[in-house]
Amino acid sequence: MKIIGLLVLLAASQQVVATPSLPVKEVANGIYVHFGKHQLPDSKNHGEIANVGFVVGSKCVAVIDSGGSPEQGFALKQSVLQTTHTPICYVINTHVHPDHIYGNRAFKTAGVKFVGHQKLARAMATRGSYYLDKSEQQLGIKLSQADLIPPDIEVKEHLKLALGGRVLTLEAHRTAHTDNDLSVYDDKTDTMWLSDLLFTEHIPTLDGSLKGWLAEIATLEKRKFRYVIPGHGELVTDWPHSIQAEKHYLTLLQSEIRAEIKQGIYLEDAVKTVGYSEKNNWQLFDEYHRKNVTSAFAELEWE
Repeated sequence: MKIIGLLVLLAASQQVVATPSLPVKEVANGIYVHFGKHQLPDSKNHGEIANVGFVVGSKCVAVIDSGGSPEQGFALKQSVLQTTHTPICYVINTHVHPDHIYGNRAFKTAGVKFVGHQKLARAMATRGSYYLDKSEQQLGIKLSQADLIPPDIEVKEHLKLALGGRVLTLEAHRTAHTDNDLSVYDDKTDTMWLSDLLFTEHIPTLDGSLKGWLAEIATLEKRKFRYVIPGHGELVTDWPHSIQAEKHYLTLLQSEIRAEIKQGIYLEDAVKTVGYSEKNNWQLFDEYHRKNVTSAFAELEWE
């Protein structure tokens, strides 16, 4: 009897240390989001800073971004399992940045297809060695090539995914935040998952094209959505008002950098002055703003 009792205690202890789930919020019917914190990715948060989540249909679940570490990916998977018995069919990566793709390995199982922009695989291949080399030093996580899973299904323009009772429309955007941005629209709830095409509170980060991003904003703000999910920030219910701060910041960069270039001012001086009127309007301004100016300057000086 003592042996049986010990076995019961052992089984119970094993259940306690099972993979924890990631806290998620149902923001619309069948749409679950884990909202990341506005932090610089580091060895304390392991890069787990972005909004990630999943959409539940009657036949299929689509995960949207897998997290900033394999551990977060497994926690997100556990949240799906605790929420529904419907199987995961798709993992949609909205772009190449580590906080959105490092949890992919958790979902690499039979029957799951990875989906991304047609340029995502190339971006993963180009950045892969650097990402793997720096992951342990910068994020405190050790990665291998198995963590960088390219898409099985590539989106060139638009792609519809039927989940059962709802259809997701995926759109491949022109170069904007990156050159591989993908948005996900749910017709059932009129919800647009914009990922890092939209930042709120957290300063926008430019890794693609300033002019392209502004062109995408000009197109998107003409559309109507009931809910919008940014890559960083809370749920948006006042579209398109909620994108105006981002638009203003990027437009300001464009106008001030063009003026500096016209006056013959070099980059090393422009980064000290351009856009600083926005300093108090954004979290993580000091961490990302100079990089934004540098990227935008390099683009605009060759107009």
